[in-house]
Amino acid sequence: MTIEVIKPGLLSTVQDGGRFGQARFGVAPSGAMDVPALRLANTLVGNSATAAALELTLLGPVLRFQHEAVIAITGAEIDARVDAAALPMWRPLHLPAGTLLTLGGMRRGARSYIAFAGGLQVLPCLGSASTDVNAGIGRALRSGDELMSLAQALPAAFGACGRAHGPSWSLAPAHWFDLRSRPLRAVTGRHFHALDEASRLALFADEFRVASDSNRVGFRLQGTTLQLTQPLELISEAVDFGSVQLPPGGAPIVLMAEHPTTGGYPRIAQVAAVDLPYLAQHRPGDRLRFERIDAGHAERLLIEQERALDEMTAEIGRRLQ
Repeated sequence: MTIEVIKPGLLSTVQDGGRFGQARFGVAPSGAMDVPALRLANTLVGNSATAAALELTLLGPVLRFQHEAVIAITGAEIDARVDAAALPMWRPLHLPAGTLLTLGGMRRGARSYIAFAGGLQVLPCLGSASTDVNAGIGRALRSGDELMSLAQALPAAFGACGRAHGPSWSLAPAHWFDLRSRPLRAVTGRHFHALDEASRLALFADEFRVASDSNRVGFRLQGTTLQLTQPLELISEAVDFGSVQLPPGGAPIVLMAEHPTTGGYPRIAQVAAVDLPYLAQHRPGDRLRFERIDAGHAERLLIEQERALDEMTAEIGRRLQ
């Protein structure tokens, strides 16, 4: 199946579950910023949860389908249309051959995902199809690109429903995409106690804003300037998605999916893995706060999320039969 890129959108990239096991070579995992949204989009079209799909940022692309396809769109609330008809999200959709799909601006959130039954066929690099713009692995979509996907027979649910776009059921997005104002849960980092007393309090009490130069490498935060009790001379240490570093200027940086694998700035906190999808949906200018939790609490929250995803995956599989 061939999908032609008519317009590329602001930043549309192929992403899968990530490129793991390469950190010792300085290669970050990359992959989807909002992993549950990617997993559910893939599950809705019958793919493996971490198959290659498209991650769209703020403004989506225009795509022409040369063959019939089954797709699903999840994540940020995006204006998706075929001709003048709006398409629903969080459900499998059948598109006939020749369909022109227009994905416009996002009403809420920053990143949407579109999965294609059969997955995108991309030559893997170091075990993953994920684009890492910062590392020069792959690139963002351009007008005239052609995406390839394995053609698949329609799931049984489509033949039984008699609907042009597929079954009428959909996922309730509130559990998987919720931008109601709430703190980002985080644990203290290795160098938290190197902050002065006022900064230790401010980190978990004051409000920050996502700066305009934030991207898939890191979110720069504007707001209260944080300070150390004294300068630190550090040897670079391992960092991860969600590590909160403090450069000399005092404005924290939260590392994101394309983060470097090591860093020499003080690591003052670590965003809980369960809240990384929520963080990834913040746009430049959005405000956020941190809530302090301990590592055990963070682990329990992640286990609960994984259990819920597994249960949802099983239920979707039953409905597609």
